[in-house]
Amino acid sequence: MQGTPARPPSFRRLLRVLCGVLAGAYACFSTAGEITIAVASNFAAPMREIAVAFERVSEGHRLRLAFGSSGKLYAQVYHGAPYDAFFSADQDKVNHLIERDLAISDSRLTYALGQLVLWSTDSTLIADGPAVLAGDRFRKLAIANPKLAPYGVAAMETLTALELEEGTRGRRVLGENISQAFQYVASGNAKLGLIALSQVYRDGEITRGSSWLVPQALYQPIRQDAVILKNAAVGSPARMAATQAFWAFLRTPEARAIIGSYGYLISATNPEPPAPSTQGVPDAQ
Repeated sequence: MQGTPARPPSFRRLLRVLCGVLAGAYACFSTAGEITIAVASNFAAPMREIAVAFERVSEGHRLRLAFGSSGKLYAQVYHGAPYDAFFSADQDKVNHLIERDLAISDSRLTYALGQLVLWSTDSTLIADGPAVLAGDRFRKLAIANPKLAPYGVAAMETLTALELEEGTRGRRVLGENISQAFQYVASGNAKLGLIALSQVYRDGEITRGSSWLVPQALYQPIRQDAVILKNAAVGSPARMAATQAFWAFLRTPEARAIIGSYGYLISATNPEPPAPSTQGVPDAQ
């Protein structure tokens, strides 16, 4: 019986090379992870840009983004939503998650310092700073709900400091989050809004309309903290690897430049976490 002809050496070499390529591809895809990140609404635009930049340089890692008010997202995490990381618009909610052993304390970072702006689509309405708030040239002032969104808290602090809280009471409309407050103004449903600067600022200038940058002395600093959640730690090695890789990317000059281009202030150092607030977070109950 005639035996099977021996394959030429060139075929055997090609087979070994092909096996090596397939093994490498398998290793790459088996270590690449997809993670889901909860992000405060004010940071939606920069986070989308950061995600694209990260996926471009990462080894197959992918990000899924969920946006909402910090209060709503906190409540979802508290009740078991499968997020791997949380980007809040304040520090208190990150504190509460760490206290409840739902987040990894060593991972927390202050990724941005937010700024508040009074804004209108009307290019002539805001001509003399906050003076327009005391006049009759507007019917509605949009702000984020202060019970859910840190930018809403900052808006109320600003109105109080300007002694305009009572004067604007009947004209304030509340958005569930800062994105909704912005939409009220952008759509014309509200003539004015106290919103996040990042929503109307790009590469050194206000994109349209008229505005007044609220002095930071009028409201408490909006230190925006992020933290890795325990979900990532108990998930697959690929998920944790993706989360850690993304955390490292956030500290790169590329990521910091994106954040700064939207009007956020970026501290050179990561501030020490504040003492936990004595206020509860009502959405978690």
